[in-house]
Amino acid sequence: MPQIIPIRELKNTALISDKCHASDEPIYITKNGYGDMVIMSMKTYEEKLQNVDIYDTLALSENEIKESKIEDAEQFLRKLRNEYEI
Repeated sequence: MPQIIPIRELKNTALISDKCHASDEPIYITKNGYGDMVIMSMKTYEEKLQNVDIYDTLALSENEIKESKIEDAEQFLRKLRNEYEI
């Protein structure tokens, strides 16, 4: 479950850091009752970036399949072997 804290709690940086490292989820910061910022540990941030990269790669692959830009693996390897005389 996401944590939501008011911006005034950012004064206690050590506590915020502990909260970030204790959770695999981002912490949402509100200002005057409205969403303002999101903070998270470096580990969580890197994991989120890695997931985005994986999803981008999957979307690219799905588009290639839809556009018939794929080849049968055996035919492709046969073509490479013939081309490079392997």
